Amino acid sequence: MKRAVFLDRDGTVIEEVGYLNRLDRVAFFPWSVDAIRVLNDAGLLVVVVTNQAGVARGYFDEALVRDTHALIDRRLAAGRARVDAYYYCPHHPQGSVEALRRECDCRKPRPGMIHQAARDLGIDVAGSFVVGDRWLDVEMGRAAGAHAVLVRTGYGQNEERRPGESVTADYVADNLMDAASWILRRLRQ
Repeated sequence: MKRAVFLDRDGTVIEEVGYLNRLDRVAFFPWSVDAIRVLNDAGLLVVVVTNQAGVARGYFDEALVRDTHALIDRRLAAGRARVDAYYYCPHHPQGSVEALRRECDCRKPRPGMIHQAARDLGIDVAGSFVVGDRWLDVEMGRAAGAHAVLVRTGYGQNEERRPGESVTADYVADNLMDAASWILRRLRQ
């Protein structure tokens, strides 16, 4: 079984811009490529898990989500880093696209994306980590049985000021590089 780091996308790997509806709005944090390369070099799988309710709301289609991930892959490859897999939830219970309007197990904070990745990639979830800028990322990690890190980027600073009622992070990091450093220290202990 492999260990993994499950990364939220918007606000964690790339800047939070609301609904990312155009590729020209993709902006990396300056540390993201290096942080992901550090995790790759440590032998950890890197898996992006992201809610993409804009698909269900009709703001953009799934092709844009795939194109965004392809753009991220190209930028990471230029920095000798990689994401091993992407999982996204296109559903939302109030979506305007009827086929995607529903409750599902893959929408954060539910752990469906992590469970699917674990099955697909042979991941030891209990030995893995979730990193995100929202309490729902932390809650998803806890629900799956993984360690959870809240980053202060994206919505993270505001989220930190409003602690989760029933969930706490193992660590609150300034950014993805700080989270990667903490994860590597944890693995050495």
